[in-house]
Amino acid sequence: MTPIDEWLAALEQRHLANLTRSEVTRALRALSSCYVERRAKLRSGTALEGEGKRAAFALYYGPLHFLTVTEIVRALGAQERAVRSIADLGCGTGVGGAAWALACAARPAIEGIDASGWAVEEANRTYRALGLRGRAKTGELVRNFPSERSSGSAILLAYAINELHEDARTTLLARLIAAGRAGTPFLIVESIARRDKPWWAEWVDRLGVEGAREDEWRFRAVLPPLVEQLARSAGLSHGELTARTLARL
Repeated sequence: MTPIDEWLAALEQRHLANLTRSEVTRALRALSSCYVERRAKLRSGTALEGEGKRAAFALYYGPLHFLTVTEIVRALGAQERAVRSIADLGCGTGVGGAAWALACAARPAIEGIDASGWAVEEANRTYRALGLRGRAKTGELVRNFPSERSSGSAILLAYAINELHEDARTTLLARLIAAGRAGTPFLIVESIARRDKPWWAEWVDRLGVEGAREDEWRFRAVLPPLVEQLARSAGLSHGELTARTLARL
């Protein structure tokens, strides 16, 4: 088994220890509705309350985001940029930073930050399972924006910005512009839908002036068996991996 296979197997064993697949499927339906209809729950953190929703997030969205970021990194050639560390802001279960690091021959260290203590614990497990040098800690991503700005470090914001309040996004944008001017590469990944991102057009304009490129991605999905089963059972689309990005690499 590869480290990725072992990581997925460990996820399944841990999160299905006290839950059936049917229970996880029901939780996944509820969780997916938060992304579509009740985004305030995502900002407050209440969307991940309860063992079922946490298991659904770890077993479904975690691998899905890992595969998507992996494809994006390769398509952009981000793995060719020599970086010593990746600041994964809003790291969730650590999959975005892990995907980028695994794509790089030099295996940069990962510094994760997330408001959820549960997600931070999962992220640290992700790093260990995949044999990566990484440490996640609990904190607010804007306040913990990296002070070091150089070409030796990179910034990842994967599925994180849309969960922020407007004032936090404004501050984050200014700091990201400053980091880019100092030579720090960055990658922003969000879901492909535009209707729930009224801020996106401004970020494209502001960061485009700074040399960032915008892309929309659609990759053929080859999902792990459990992820595909959960998607089918919950009635979720699973034929493509989709995302939109802003990157300055």
